[in-house]
Amino acid sequence: MDTSAPVHPRTYTYYHAGPLFTLAELHSNKLLASRIQALSLSSALSSSSSTVEPNAAIFIPKLPQDLEPRSLHPHSIRDSDLLALLSCDLALFTYDGTELDSGTVVEYMVAKFADVPSVILRTDFRGAGDQQGGAAGDDEPDAWNLMSSFWPRTRVVRVDSMAVFKSTGSSEKLLDVVAERCVRAMEEVVRLPSSMPKESRKGVLEWLKVMPGWGYERDSGLRSEVERTLEERMNKLDRGV
Repeated sequence: MDTSAPVHPRTYTYYHAGPLFTLAELHSNKLLASRIQALSLSSALSSSSSTVEPNAAIFIPKLPQDLEPRSLHPHSIRDSDLLALLSCDLALFTYDGTELDSGTVVEYMVAKFADVPSVILRTDFRGAGDQQGGAAGDDEPDAWNLMSSFWPRTRVVRVDSMAVFKSTGSSEKLLDVVAERCVRAMEEVVRLPSSMPKESRKGVLEWLKVMPGWGYERDSGLRSEVERTLEERMNKLDRGV
């Protein structure tokens, strides 16, 4: 008889980045985030409540469209999004369109500066970018500008949405396919070791207190929140997240 205590899956927060300007974008962001959370929960727990699948994890989304910025000034809205990103354990970035959403690309760059584990999702079957004809080597070329490729601690999920939709005949099944592939990639990326040398971490995170041009003069409480968030980020790096 096994009397050992049950092992519980780890829970991670993730920042769900992507365009959020249209009904379709807002709706799909919410649907996918909900499906990722539900699927990760069901995958983490086997039919026996005391058994946990290997490498399984539960992913809790944080959507920028759900945030309440400290004010409606553009600077404050941007700062709120960046703080939310840096507070999460990992991030998912939607890279759809023939031209990527510029705000999403900036958020991805900030994530890489802070060594946040990242998953890039492309559900757009159209070709784009400047990596056609094998420019990305033997791997499938990314359908976006090469400057946004090859960054460490990142996994790419590609889904031909039209092909999956045609084969299944169901938008619900398409959503399941995308969510399942995202969860698998997220489970993998959170296990990747930090790319940031230990001796560099304090200096990098000190620089992140300045580099984005936080609106400290506009918000008296922002500095302490930034410092707390970045201190937590350093602690996560030390723990391997």
